[in-house]
Amino acid sequence: FLMERKTHAKINRKEVMLAKLRKSCSCTPQKLKNFLMDFFPVLRWLPKYRCKEYIWGDVMSGLVIGIILVPQAIAYSLLAGLKPIYSLYTSFFANIIYFLMGTSRHVSVGIFSLISLMVGQVVDRELLLAGFDLNDDAPPALGDGSLQNDNLSNTTAFNLTIAGINAECGKECYAIGIATALTFMAGVYQVLMGIFRLGFVSMYLSESVLDGFATGASLTILTAQVKYLIGIKIPRSQGHGMLVITWINIFRNISQANLCDVITSAICIVVLVTAKELGDRYKHKLKFPLPTELVVIVVATLVSHYGKLNELYASSVSGAIPTGFIPPKVPEFSLMLRVALDALPLAIVSFVFTVSLSEMFAKKYAYTIRANQEMFAVGFCNIIPSFFHSFATSAALAKTLVKTSTGCQTQISGVISAMVVLLVLLFLAPLFYSLQKCVLACIIIVSLRGALRKFQDVPARYQVNKVDTLVWVVTMSASALVSTEIGLLVGIVFSMLCIIVRTQRPRTALLGQIQDTSFYEDDLEYENLSTVPKVKIFRFEAPLYYANRNYFLKSLYKLTNLDPNLEAARRKKYEKKEKQHLKKGNHRTANGLGIGETTLQLVPKQIDFQALVVDCSSISFLDTTGVNTLKEILKDYKNLNISVLLACCNPSVIDSLKRGGYFGKDFGCMQEMLFYSIHNAVLFAKDQK
Repeated sequence: FLMERKTHAKINRKEVMLAKLRKSCSCTPQKLKNFLMDFFPVLRWLPKYRCKEYIWGDVMSGLVIGIILVPQAIAYSLLAGLKPIYSLYTSFFANIIYFLMGTSRHVSVGIFSLISLMVGQVVDRELLLAGFDLNDDAPPALGDGSLQNDNLSNTTAFNLTIAGINAECGKECYAIGIATALTFMAGVYQVLMGIFRLGFVSMYLSESVLDGFATGASLTILTAQVKYLIGIKIPRSQGHGMLVITWINIFRNISQANLCDVITSAICIVVLVTAKELGDRYKHKLKFPLPTELVVIVVATLVSHYGKLNELYASSVSGAIPTGFIPPKVPEFSLMLRVALDALPLAIVSFVFTVSLSEMFAKKYAYTIRANQEMFAVGFCNIIPSFFHSFATSAALAKTLVKTSTGCQTQISGVISAMVVLLVLLFLAPLFYSLQKCVLACIIIVSLRGALRKFQDVPARYQVNKVDTLVWVVTMSASALVSTEIGLLVGIVFSMLCIIVRTQRPRTALLGQIQDTSFYEDDLEYENLSTVPKVKIFRFEAPLYYANRNYFLKSLYKLTNLDPNLEAARRKKYEKKEKQHLKKGNHRTANGLGIGETTLQLVPKQIDFQALVVDCSSISFLDTTGVNTLKEILKDYKNLNISVLLACCNPSVIDSLKRGGYFGKDFGCMQEMLFYSIHNAVLFAKDQK
């Protein structure tokens, strides 16, 4: 039987688009109010804030995150190749802006190691191209942030035209100029993606790609910090293969290691790892995480200051960190053009990490987020701070987990964290002058434990899905051995290729009937299936399109043990020989058979079926090539007196077959060619003569 299809009214797309455009362009007070509330979600939830219920958890989590943010911000400045003050600015502004515009109640947006690394790689490259010396570790004074040539930092100057004035810009000024231009462009990309609703781009970054990318980048981060751990001065490697080149330089200069830095690093790593392990083991008993990083920084700063480690042992220190805010400045347009391409992967990675974390915690705590609004929030967390000497931000998993574990309820906690950072910016920053860089490197390396532990999950990942494991390995290797941007691109392309290959060579099977039922399954996978006499049932577990057409035909011919084209050619050849023998008056055939026996010879013994049922339940769509392929096998098997029946086709496939003329012009034979279950097709085949 054939089910009657519903008649869908034709949609005039032009009218629909015009109606949407008119609706979008209209402006009413209510619409303006809704727009503002959607753009600033804080206006919706803040008036409904349950102060007595939420305030304690928000304040507690905000204080804890603020305490964690300060040492991390100072440490991650090493990754970004910038001074610690800029990391503190970034942490402050990101929390304030996300409080106003974010839809997640729990994510912690701010400085993130992976984003800092991507920024640092661009900054180092541009500094090198501008002629600056990357290996100068002298701690310059920041001053008031004006565009002055800082001879303590670097003797090279770079001319910039700002507000019509041609000024000389030193190394530090040029570095933050590159970072802010990069951040501004990344934010513009994110806002444009939000306007054009391009959030679907994140779908192409699978979990395996993201995990592999994060792990590969973690190896790069780890490698970049080793020179600070042991106190050696080696050139910063740029370009592809940075990880390998850096390790070669480390081993070449290992004899120059600073013993003071080595001892300090060993002590700090032991203390940090021990505290982290104890914190993980007894986290259910602790009301909030131990502020180990802050304690280590305070103690290490005191020891370095009073022990005069910089003067006596030449241990590298952070240097002067000024208080207050540098006057805002518009990012340089000429620098934006230089980093426009680099900003694209930065924008995508920042958005993907933020949205994936937001969705994860929204699901966990039973509320919803708006992915498009998250795009706007992250975009403006980059655009606005770029005017205030800040660099790119993203949500970070570790800090978000700490937030939720300490009772966070809303983004009020982000404001509290920003106040803690502000306190440091206004009063406490100069106290970190004597803090050794090796201590900051230890904090960064220990924070990578989660990403590096992904290596332990490889065997379990391999057992679950071998292809996903291969994607992870390829992405991780490319990110670590080539570069982070290339690694991300390689991961996306390789994961897509894996999908294409899997559709090019999908599973195929001949089905047998489950005894005493109307169901059919793979004959090679299940025991006690009975074959259907005179009927072959073929299953193809993928869409049928141009890339897998040949594989479809090869699999069909192999499993049914019959290639209709070869069989037709063999028959024609045999008939030709028979005609030649008959013309010569020989009543015996070439095989020595009589004419009466020729008919038997024309029906080959290997054709043991009279109907072929194609199970289309796994065929999600057909392209033109797919339709033509089915028409081809219909014609070829018909020449051998074998009928081809289609079963379990979805409406999309049926429509493609109709448009392709598979059922003829008037669809008169459709009910004899198309069936809604395999069993119906089999029963029809059995009834055929």
